[in-house]
Amino acid sequence: TFVVLTMLFIVANLSVGYTFSTIAKNQLQAMQMSFFFFLPSILLSGFMFPFRGMPPWAQDVGSILPLTHYLRIVRGVMLKGAGFADLAADTGALAAFTLVAMTVAVARFRQTLD
Repeated sequence: TFVVLTMLFIVANLSVGYTFSTIAKNQLQAMQMSFFFFLPSILLSGFMFPFRGMPPWAQDVGSILPLTHYLRIVRGVMLKGAGFADLAADTGALAAFTLVAMTVAVARFRQTLD
């Protein structure tokens, strides 16, 4: 369970990277975009601060980010022994994020080729 869902998280982050690389004009811009994506991910995912203690708007933003769902998956598997059925909501959110980010990346890539 853990390995499969970790691979899904890796694919989600790769799709974000692909999206940034299609938007950026050079490597510096891509690095800056990734910095401005991953810093809020760490701060709003519940990794550094309790997720339930955040204001509602921060929880809403954090719910969009893949790291939030991955941390719930890691805690569920490692601490509770959760299986795929127990983690269906977070797995679905990660899969949906991956699908959206990859769709944007492929669409942008095709635009740059034309």
